[in-house]
Formats: sequence, structure tokens, C-alpha cells
Amino acid sequence: MTISSLAERLREAQHVVVFTGAGASAESGIPTFRDALSGLWDKFDPAHLATPEAFRADPSLSWGWYEWRRLKVIQAQPNGAHLAIAELAKHVPKLTVVTQNVDDLHERAGSQDVIHLHGSLHSPRCIDCGRAHTLPLPSDALPEGGCRIEPPRCTVCNGYVRPGVVWFGEMLPEGSWSVGLAAAERCDVFLSIGTSGIVYPAAELPLRALGQGATVVHVNPVRFDVSSQEHFLEGPASVMMQTLLHEAFSDHPVS
Repeated sequence: MTISSLAERLREAQHVVVFTGAGASAESGIPTFRDALSGLWDKFDPAHLATPEAFRADPSLSWGWYEWRRLKVIQAQPNGAHLAIAELAKHVPKLTVVTQNVDDLHERAGSQDVIHLHGSLHSPRCIDCGRAHTLPLPSDALPEGGCRIEPPRCTVCNGYVRPGVVWFGEMLPEGSWSVGLAAAERCDVFLSIGTSGIVYPAAELPLRALGQGATVVHVNPVRFDVSSQEHFLEGPASVMMQTLLHEAFSDHPVS
């Protein structure tokens, strides 16, 4: 599918779903799990730091890893893809943004009611009682090579505060998953941006959209195999989304 033909579909669409993965935030400098690590972190497989068992076994190591990631997000800025997605909401009757990312770059770009399938680095909670931790977290710079940090304690039960993300082996938030699934099944156009579609159950969303007759388009700098019914736009998310927005709506200003 060409940019111009997708632009035409967008102009006709009543409901668009944008589904983003790590590639959408990588252009903002957010490290992904696939990036090479240095310092303390190069001794560990990130997947082994992202489980309830890892946190309970070594809370200061796991919390230090996530605090390093959270501060990376604070230092980052939304890129052209985030801005284009927020702008798209002004041009289509309905836009639903669903993300696998745990940062807040969509919100900072201006997107509303973003569905976070994998939680957020900015929503820590107690690992024992589950209560949200509302006290501010430090924003001081951390060593680039990483360091251990003792987690805060819950003000109710004194349990350790854990990152508010979905770890390996945990279920997706039921409410977010239900809303994301319903949106995928009711949309006209489904844009999958910066995700290779291999992490389930989130990867089921484009398949659900396809099954209901939606136009499904994958946007990624590296091509991967998709079905003959799906479409692919190869290139950086920021470039492709800005180009698509201009092609679709430069002659259709917001009224």
C-alpha cells in the first residue's frame, strides 16, 4: 500500500486505531530490551530483571534498573511519530491509541485516553497490597552504568513498592485489554507502529482488526513478514507518520 492510498483510507475512516510498540519511542532515545547495555546492566539479561521473582529476589537491583529506565523517559521528548498521532486525532471522527510502551510520550505529545497494555513506569504500586504509590519519586540523575537502589516502602503495609509495569509472566490489565480489543474489532484502519507483532497477547490486536475487515498497516524501519491481506510502510515511524499526515490532511485543515 502506498502512502497516498493509505491517506485516502484515513480520510474515509470513521474509527482509526494506532497501536505502538518500542520502535515508536526508540527515536526519542528510549532504550529497548534489544539494545546493548553497559555497566552494571550488561551482566544481566533484561528479561531476568522484569519478573516478580527477580524483584523479590533482589529488590534493589530490579528497582535500580527501572529507575534508570524511568529517568531516561523523563529526559526524552516526544518525536515526530508521537506528535503526528496526536495531530491525527483532530482529523478523524474517532482515534484510539493503544500502546505496549510504558513511557508517557504519547500523553506529552497531546494524545488523550491512551490505553497502556503493559502499564507505566510512572505508576508504581506496592508489590504486596497493590496500593498505588503516590509520593513523588526522585528525579536526580543516575550513573549511566546503573546502580542498585532500595525501593520505597508502601505507606500502608510497608511492603516494597514495585514498578507499575506488566512483567513477564503477568496478565495484561483486564480493563485496558478489553478496551483495546473492542477498539481493534470496530475500527476501519489499524496502524501498527514500531512493533514486530510477536509479543502475545498484544500481537493479537492487528489480527482481530484484520478479521473484522479493517485495513491493517504495519509501519517499521525493518520489513518483516505479514500476511497478503496486510500492508507495510517501511521507514522510521516519525518520517512515515509525518508524511502520511501531510498527504492525508494538508488540504483538509481542521475546521
